[in-house]
Amino acid sequence: MDFEKLFSGFGSLRVLVVGDLMLDTYWWGNVDRISPEAPVPVVALKKKELRVGGAANVALNLVSMGAQTSVVSVIGEDKDGDELLGLLKQSSIDTTYIVRSAKRITTNKTRVMSRNQQMMRLDAEITADLDPSLEDLLLQQTKALFAAHKPDVLILEDYNKGVLTERVIHELIALCKKENVISAVDPKRKNFLSYKGVTIFKPNLKEIREGLNILADTIDLSSLQKMHEQLQQHLQHEISLITLSEKGVFYIKGDEARIIPTHIRNIADVSGAGDTVIAVASLVYTASRDMHLAAEMANIAGGLVCEEVGTAPVNKERLQEECVLLLG
Repeated sequence: MDFEKLFSGFGSLRVLVVGDLMLDTYWWGNVDRISPEAPVPVVALKKKELRVGGAANVALNLVSMGAQTSVVSVIGEDKDGDELLGLLKQSSIDTTYIVRSAKRITTNKTRVMSRNQQMMRLDAEITADLDPSLEDLLLQQTKALFAAHKPDVLILEDYNKGVLTERVIHELIALCKKENVISAVDPKRKNFLSYKGVTIFKPNLKEIREGLNILADTIDLSSLQKMHEQLQQHLQHEISLITLSEKGVFYIKGDEARIIPTHIRNIADVSGAGDTVIAVASLVYTASRDMHLAAEMANIAGGLVCEEVGTAPVNKERLQEECVLLLG
């Protein structure tokens, strides 16, 4: 594989991410004592840091890989929404088609951190489904983007915050089929079996057990192939890509099925790793149509971001070096 040619080619690809955008707020400080008011640590705050999360972190990973990236979502008409849009624009992510509404608030996950450990998380969010008028606006914006510059791949990033309703999911997958665009999804439990006809379906092991109501603990090639067969009965999708935590990833496309083990890493934080996996797998598959390569590279990329504290995009240069070293 000519990895230099592959990585340079990512710049010609257009990717659209639709889903739940989030703002991640980090309060960093030190803990030296317990509160006299209650048995809780007192965090002496030192600095505040804002990052993008959820579907926005998927977009950030895509941009870091060089892809031309747009996002479509619904966020609030609030200060958190202003901050989120500013961060996206700073990263050269196209925000033209984002819908802002006074009916919603922008999801903000605030983490209080001490010595690289999370002490507490505060979530400000609305998780109710979009109402029909906002569904209409979201679909109109997506169709307008397709008309202006059709993407090569659409990624649906579901965090159960209400943007990806059943209607939105079905209409976007139908649009991809009509326009011959690859579709990939990172699902959550609520809409787990709604993604009928998607190209790549990427749950983690916990999500697939819950979604299919599987109780067995055995994880081997045979049991994972059976999970895929059960999924296909509901979804009629093309490819399953299942992340297995410390055991790596499993993929199956037609008769080709493999478990790809993880590479040894110094794990600092697993948050955001799934975002990286769906971003890299979708991009590589779109560029190469080689699912084995896509799974291998996504597995490496997911491990790399776990070495960082908090959500962070994959480093393109380091990923290319690792791919040459481990796959070349």
